[in-house]
Amino acid sequence: MEFAFTAEQAMIRESAERFLQDVSTSEAVRTAMATDRGFDPELWERLCQEMYWQALHIPEEYGGLGLGYVELAILFEEMGRRLFCSPFLATVAMGVNALLIAGNEAQKRQWLPQIAQGSLTATLGLLSSQQHRDNRRWDASSVQALARKEGDGYVLSGSWYYVPDGHTVGLLILAAREDGSKGEDGVRLFAVSANNEGVKCGWTPTMDQTRKQAKIEIESLFVSADCCLGGEGTSDWSALEQVLQLASIAIAAEQAGGARQVMELTIDYTRERVQFGRPIASFQAIKHRAADMMLQVECAKSAVYYAACVADEVFKSLSCSEQASSEQASSEQASEVKDQLPEAAALAKAYCSDAFFHCAAESIQLHGGVGFTWEYDPHLYFKRAKSSETFLGDGGLHRERIARQLLDDSGPVKG
Repeated sequence: MEFAFTAEQAMIRESAERFLQDVSTSEAVRTAMATDRGFDPELWERLCQEMYWQALHIPEEYGGLGLGYVELAILFEEMGRRLFCSPFLATVAMGVNALLIAGNEAQKRQWLPQIAQGSLTATLGLLSSQQHRDNRRWDASSVQALARKEGDGYVLSGSWYYVPDGHTVGLLILAAREDGSKGEDGVRLFAVSANNEGVKCGWTPTMDQTRKQAKIEIESLFVSADCCLGGEGTSDWSALEQVLQLASIAIAAEQAGGARQVMELTIDYTRERVQFGRPIASFQAIKHRAADMMLQVECAKSAVYYAACVADEVFKSLSCSEQASSEQASSEQASEVKDQLPEAAALAKAYCSDAFFHCAAESIQLHGGVGFTWEYDPHLYFKRAKSSETFLGDGGLHRERIARQLLDDSGPVKG
């Protein structure tokens, strides 16, 4: 695939780079991460009202800009470069995608315009048991919260762990399973207001202070059938799986941006640090390590934008299916594109997880004794690299999924 940004995409990158360079400095990141919220509400309001990024890939009929996933990946890459502290990942890559993929028309019209206006943030909760042995797999077995059918609605009970920005958002999209169901059957998605009296949201301290995560607790909360994304009668796992794949691409774009930035920080430092009367950047061994970092950064970007192009086709196929659902050709095209998404997302997440962690670890080493001190930034990127590596599955898990898919001629890997 030959890929180059259009003039519009290049403009988006330039404006994002300028904006984030001004508002997400090292000092701003350190100030935001020291707060309980984890971001500056005034800056988030400015992003929503001036930049309108939260509405970037929301369709125009719901008040958004209707742009594609490549444009969204550009923003995530630039945010990853600056460790931008905000609920953008949770709201746009998880909440919005869940509504677009799994929501029905009424639910989209209820929630998406509010997100596009900047008056609502959202997130997605999946992992339901901190001790569950398969939690690290981020598959259907990780959904352990219960949804018991009662009257014209459901009663939700359970806990959701490691929910991005779960303690500050207004809308929670939570995965739960119907009583007696196993595996992929019976998995449902529920849109629940975080302001409901039966919902407890608490911040969970983690290694990465630049992105806050939360624990959500619900005990016997009744929700109406309207809260079920997509309606009743079918399992939402296939839609949820697709949402996780799209979120993986967004995180991979962040990781690619973070790897690029930490590489540049390191190269700048090696040009300033003097040993034996000359900058260490002039040593052949340092040049080799810098070249290895550059190779990983460039390959990571290629993986991200290939996956973003596939994601674009997924949303196009969804739109075509809605406009001409009776056409068999449209249905076949949508199925073919969906089959490409799992592999592309897994490839991007696996490679970018490894590349970001490698570059961050190299940065610590090449900075010498100051590499992990509080005053220097490499430790912030190192912590973000490790946190984002494990979130939605590490490189080993995604490589396993790719291998299993290559061996399965019938379609994408399940589980």
